[in-house]
Amino acid sequence: MTRELPTIAKAKREAKRIRATLTEQGEPISHAQALEKVAQRHGFRDWNAFHAEMRDRPPRGWTAGGRVTGRYMSQPFAATVLAADQLRPGWFRLVLDLDEAVDVVRFESFSNLRKQIRVEVGPDGHSKERTSDGTPHVELDL
Repeated sequence: MTRELPTIAKAKREAKRIRATLTEQGEPISHAQALEKVAQRHGFRDWNAFHAEMRDRPPRGWTAGGRVTGRYMSQPFAATVLAADQLRPGWFRLVLDLDEAVDVVRFESFSNLRKQIRVEVGPDGHSKERTSDGTPHVELDL
């Protein structure tokens, strides 16, 4: 039986929320203690064991044949994952077959449609590459 685990980024955001909530209630805890609480909520003895388990798994849908949604060049898309390779912990190279071609040019005078893209995304689902306004080229919904 496999458990649905969050990504490391989601687990850390959960720890921040726990810490903020407890601080508001007058029970401040350290970030490390909040991480331990998150691990225990998911049935692990400690953060290290939880982190190791999350690190070895791609996020849901990030495997060949999986389905993902997100934005490519700020345009929404849905796609099938054709290939997925882990580059290092948390980072994946994905080849995506978009359901509908996306126009990557913002000018009205011409267009450039993309139906298949190859991208490296990190734990937050964003590519390192960014447009001139700072938006990641690819933002996957997690």
